[in-house]
Amino acid sequence: MQFLSFTSGSCGNCYYLGTEAAAGKAAGGILIDAGASMRRVKRVMQDCKLSLDTVHSILVTHDHLDHIRFLGTYCKYLRPRVCATRKLHGALAAHSFTKDHIASCRVVLEENSWNRVGDFEVKFFEVPHDATQTVGYAVRYGERLLVLMTDLEHVTPEAMELAKQADTVVIESNYDYDMLVNGPYPPELKARILNEGHLCNSETAQAIKEFYHPGLKNLFLCHLSGNNNTPEIAYNCALAALEEIGVQKGTVHLRTLERGVPSPVIRL
Repeated sequence: MQFLSFTSGSCGNCYYLGTEAAAGKAAGGILIDAGASMRRVKRVMQDCKLSLDTVHSILVTHDHLDHIRFLGTYCKYLRPRVCATRKLHGALAAHSFTKDHIASCRVVLEENSWNRVGDFEVKFFEVPHDATQTVGYAVRYGERLLVLMTDLEHVTPEAMELAKQADTVVIESNYDYDMLVNGPYPPELKARILNEGHLCNSETAQAIKEFYHPGLKNLFLCHLSGNNNTPEIAYNCALAALEEIGVQKGTVHLRTLERGVPSPVIRL
């Protein structure tokens, strides 16, 4: 399984998971969220010797614009299966950025079940956030399990249990508490981020200490704030958490997924 982040943060969120071609079997892939343009995604994939034409489905985490800004365009030109909950599809059918093109691409994911999406098995879990509905995803391919959770007020028990089984976890590490509290944001926005918006670095670090297990191979920090965090601060906070529980540096592939900057293709 291959992973690629196109961009991660309030500027846009979009990730690729793909399988490699094998004898008698074509490569195939999915996107998680559509906060990066088709043109950008196609260019980055071409640079990585991948093809956007192999993407057959898009999983949607929630209906905030930094996650669905270009979803209507993908539906119009790529015609992928758009996989989301029934409640989220109701919101997308009415959203000005998606309503005109999404109907024929609609796939409703079954609750509390593993759903077949191409070569992948996908299970969603609800997380607290101030959108119509926000979900994380567990994506299984063979013996590999990736869990992605972003835009969440706190890590729920269900998310924690799935992360404890995963070999790859993509988790939000949005802000540094002191930078946010002492920064220039208005009080209303600070309150929204603190109380119902996002995980701070220290909360992410605590979650890491709780879900870490010897089978965890990759840990990617996503949705970093451009104003209230830095990749260095987020990375060092997560690294310190791993070291506190006795995990030697290098045991887990730890990296930040940066705003507007694509990651390399990572083989999971």
